[in-house]
Amino acid sequence: MSEKLPNMLENTIQKIREMVDVNSVIGQPISTPDGVTIIPVSKVSVGFGGGGSDFVNKAGGENPFGGGVGGGVKVTPICFLIVKDSNVRMMPVAEPANTTTDRIVEMIPDTLDKISAFVDSKTQKKE
Repeated sequence: MSEKLPNMLENTIQKIREMVDVNSVIGQPISTPDGVTIIPVSKVSVGFGGGGSDFVNKAGGENPFGGGVGGGVKVTPICFLIVKDSNVRMMPVAEPANTTTDRIVEMIPDTLDKISAFVDSKTQKKE
């Protein structure tokens, strides 16, 4: 097989390395005037693949090569680290609900609060 496919894979990996570095996972700190520092934290997913083949050249000489390589990077924010007065808090970033069940589970606390407020208002009217 031709040496072109390994070279294509190496070039793709190098390009991904150039796009994704440590600053993609732990972002640049953001400082506020009141002494709070916010540091974004993300998850990085990388995928790539490739394939190719040498074809038979009936005329002789070097066999022609056909192939391709592709890759992708996904950066997902997961939380913020909040630093103030030597204390560190983590504030997670909620992922959006993907299924109907997830949406219903997310709605339960708000629904319970509304029911509780309604019952309280009815109880106060009776008194």
